[in-house]
Amino acid sequence: MLKTQLHKNFDTGDFKIGASRLKQLLWYFTNVLFFKSGIMPISSILVALLRLFGAKVGKEVRIKPGIYIKYPWKLEIDDFSWLADCYLDNLDEIKIGKNCCISQQAVLITGNHNYTDTKFNLITGPIVLEDGAWIGARATVGPGITIHSHAVLTMGSVATKNLMPYAIYQGNPAIMIKDRIMKA
Repeated sequence: MLKTQLHKNFDTGDFKIGASRLKQLLWYFTNVLFFKSGIMPISSILVALLRLFGAKVGKEVRIKPGIYIKYPWKLEIDDFSWLADCYLDNLDEIKIGKNCCISQQAVLITGNHNYTDTKFNLITGPIVLEDGAWIGARATVGPGITIHSHAVLTMGSVATKNLMPYAIYQGNPAIMIKDRIMKA
C-alpha cells in the first residue's frame, strides 16, 4: 500500500501567484494592517486599496473590516455586492457577481491538495458566484465551484458541488432543501 510523502517543495503544477515579490510583500502588510486587523472601517477606502492591488471592483461594493483576501489581483467583485469578515483564499480566480452577499466568517477556498497523489500536490480551481448568490455565515465553498444565480448556501454549510439557480442548500455536503422564492 502506498503512503503519503509530504515535501516542503511540493509540485504546484501550473500555479502562478501572478504578482512580483514586491507587490506580494506590499499586499501582505496592507492586508494585515487595513483588512484583517479591522482598524479601517471605511468600505470605500478598502475598495480603493483592493483596486490599487489589481482587484476588479464594481460600484457600491461593501467590504467590512476583518476580511482576509489572499491575492486581490485574482479577485473580481461586481456592483452592489457585500463582503463581511470572510476568508477568501484565492490561489485561483474568485468572481463575484452583482448583488451577492458573503456573510460573516464564510470561507471561499480555491486550492487544495490532491489526496490521491502520494506527493500531495497542489490543485486549484476558480470559484464563481453568479448574480444574487448568498453565502451564509461560516459556510464554505470549495475549489472549482459555481454558485449559480440567486442560490443560497445556508449558515455552516459546505458546497462541494455546483449549486443550482434559485435554490437553497444546507448541510455538509450541502444538498438542496427547497427553491428560493423571491418576493417583491
